[in-house]
Amino acid sequence: MHAVLTAAAAAPLDTRIAFLVELARRLHQYGTSAPRLETAIGACAARLGLGAEVWSSPTAIIISFAEAATGEPALAKVTQVMRLAPGDVNLARLCQADAIVDRVINGTLDLGQGFRQLRELGRPESLRAQATVVASYGLSAASVVALLLHSAWVDLLAAGGIGLVIGLISVAAVGRPRLNAASEAISAMVATFAATLIGAYVVPLAVKSVVLAALIVLLPGMSLTTAVREISSQHLVSGVARMGGSIATLLKLTFGAVAAGQVCMALGIDAGDYALPPLPDWTEYPALLLGAAAFALLFRAAWRDWPVVMGAVIVGYAATRWGGLLSGAIPGAPFGVFLGGLLLGGLANLYARLARRPGAVIREPGIILLVPGSVGFRSVSYLFERDTTLGVDTGILLVVLCVSLVAGLLFGDLLISPRRSL
Repeated sequence: MHAVLTAAAAAPLDTRIAFLVELARRLHQYGTSAPRLETAIGACAARLGLGAEVWSSPTAIIISFAEAATGEPALAKVTQVMRLAPGDVNLARLCQADAIVDRVINGTLDLGQGFRQLRELGRPESLRAQATVVASYGLSAASVVALLLHSAWVDLLAAGGIGLVIGLISVAAVGRPRLNAASEAISAMVATFAATLIGAYVVPLAVKSVVLAALIVLLPGMSLTTAVREISSQHLVSGVARMGGSIATLLKLTFGAVAAGQVCMALGIDAGDYALPPLPDWTEYPALLLGAAAFALLFRAAWRDWPVVMGAVIVGYAATRWGGLLSGAIPGAPFGVFLGGLLLGGLANLYARLARRPGAVIREPGIILLVPGSVGFRSVSYLFERDTTLGVDTGILLVVLCVSLVAGLLFGDLLISPRRSL
């Protein structure tokens, strides 16, 4: 955005501030990282004739507003403090918020109407939207079995079914603070109990793979990556806070899985951990399409963005796999993750330039198969099982993968510089 004043800059001060505060609230709610949120609000404030000092963290936003000064910096007239819950990516509403801002800046939408439209974006999700989120949990779990874990048909079906149950728990936790605080541990316990019972009394399973796949959406790989990126861009408070939240989530998931496993052992339920014949190679392609559709549902993409979102998931997975093979290592190795991040970072900025829409439409779903959430879960699991050597070794791999992905995204920004904040 350019710092040229618009017609909306003539609106009353309170009206402009209310619009910017509501915009910040929505961007935070829809999963925007601290650097991008602060840049977006600062640029929008300049177009509205205001100076804004923005401080964003995963759980709060503080903004000080002043009239734009021609010389020395003006003293803040209003400081707004917002206490917020950590956001979750919602691509459809993020794009709607971006479009509202563009229309206000261009003068085709009144500032008051823009404020009301932003407020309307905060409406609760419909039952249909909640059902699609639940479906995305099951489809994501099933696709991960085929794409990343290379397990058997029964594992795929079991993971998909358990994933649906985890999705129901996650949706039910929204708006219930006590359930929400413990939802990760409960989900891990349910997944472990269900997989163990199926493996013991129904059909042999690779129990650990099924549990990992069922919990894949809850693993904080995306937030870990965002935390490292925020720290690398000197947004230290936000990055460290997000890192702490990610570690807490990992601990809750691991505790739930380990506790359920111990209870099953105490009850004499032993499912074993069978290595069944893996899925045929050809299943990778339909599983990739299935996973891409699942992530489009998970990130709540608008129908018009589905081809772009699914294409980003496919490109990210293919680049990571090819990069890993090119370096002589296994697919998903650090160089492959770096290459995937580089390509997706550049493509996201190019898409934002050409389509004049948020680059998050490509960036967020594209890196979902690159983020090292499952590695973090395994690392903490080994530590809980007192296998310190393997736990530390896996933890180091987690750090390397996080750094590789963030480096790829940062180099992607250098390859094609971003012209839009989102």
